[in-house]
Formats: sequence, structure tokens, C-alpha cells
Amino acid sequence: MSSDSLIEIKNDSDKESRLRISEIFYSLQGESSFVGLPTVFIRLTGCPLRCGYCDTAYAFTGGQWMQISDILQQIKQYNARTVCVTGGEPLAQRGCGELLKQLSDADYQVSIETSGSLDISQVDSRVSRIMDIKTPGSGEESKNKYANIQYLNQGDEVKFVLCDRHDYDWSKEIINKYNLLEKTQVLFSPVHEGVSPADLADWILTDQLNVRFQFQLHKFLWNDEPGR
Repeated sequence: MSSDSLIEIKNDSDKESRLRISEIFYSLQGESSFVGLPTVFIRLTGCPLRCGYCDTAYAFTGGQWMQISDILQQIKQYNARTVCVTGGEPLAQRGCGELLKQLSDADYQVSIETSGSLDISQVDSRVSRIMDIKTPGSGEESKNKYANIQYLNQGDEVKFVLCDRHDYDWSKEIINKYNLLEKTQVLFSPVHEGVSPADLADWILTDQLNVRFQFQLHKFLWNDEPGR
């Protein structure tokens, strides 16, 4: 795995105290059951995946190192109660777990958006884990770490980003195979300007599938501008 894909801190004394940050911004949450809530986003640099529909490739590299204490100080200015740690793939950085813990200790309502390709078992139990299961259309289906499913609960969410009808049928099979609807909330999201949202809605209703349909709200409000 390249150094651009998995951010490592060589100095062991620093590994839990700082992270490489792509951006910190304040916006409305555009996805998950937190949709519409004013939220501070902390986007970490780096990702081991290369999904074909990725809309945050700018976060694969670059960014700046920040101490966790400085991150917490910066987000205070927004007077928000909801914080989302995202990427890239935030769990690719060793200090992510400590960041999540300190955010939770500070009494924020914290969520993490993760690809599901890395172990989620050590994520603080106070954090809502929004975990993708990568569909065939993503090009990264082989990276799914299905062992993560055993750690999910009703406070977490599993998201399927769907490129086409095949992705939809494949996702239904995964839901049934792992009894996902009994374990956690399940989200179906159409790839932006890909599968027709109306078609996806019809498929869900026809199959009486108990999942949450979602748009990416930010793409309709701000045309997916970075930092919004």
C-alpha cells in the first residue's frame, strides 16, 4: 500500500496526537439519517480505495498535519453539536480512534464515514459508524471487510452506493445473506448522475424493501463544491 493511501506517522510518540487533515468545514449533512443537520466535517487525508465514482479524490494526498487539540479548538467556532469524521478513509490514519474518543468526550454527537475496508471494532462505542459496503459497480467490491458486520448495531448504518440494477440486486443478496436489516439501518444511495433516482425508488417500493432511500443533499444545494 502506498504512503499516499495509508497515512502513517513515523514518530510513535506523535501517532495518536496528530493527523493529516484535508479540510475542516461547516455545512449541512447531506447523507445518512443525520441528513439536514448543521455539522462540522473533519476530512482526513488518504484512502486505500479508488472507487470509480469517488467525489473526494482531492483528499487522497496533501492536507496538513494538525494536533488533535488544535482540531478541537478549531471546530468550537461553529457552535455545532454534530461532527462527522470523513475522508478519504479516516480509519487509514492511526490517530483517528483517539480523535473520535476526544470528540465524544467533548460531548459532540459524532459519526464516522468509512469504506468498510478497515477494521471498525475499535471505534469508540459512542460514535455512529456509517459504513459503506462496496458494490460491484464501485470497482472495489473485493475490498469489503465483511467481518465488520458483526460489530454493527442499531446506532450504526450501512450504505450501498448503487450504479445500476445489477448493484441493486447484488445489494439485496448481501442484505439477506448477512441479515443486515435485523442488525442496523440500511441506506440505498444512487450514484449522482448515474442510476435514475426514480428507478431506484420504484425498485425499493416494488420489492417492499425496508431500506432508507437517500439523495446526496449537498450535490443538489451546492453542486458538490468542496468544503460545502
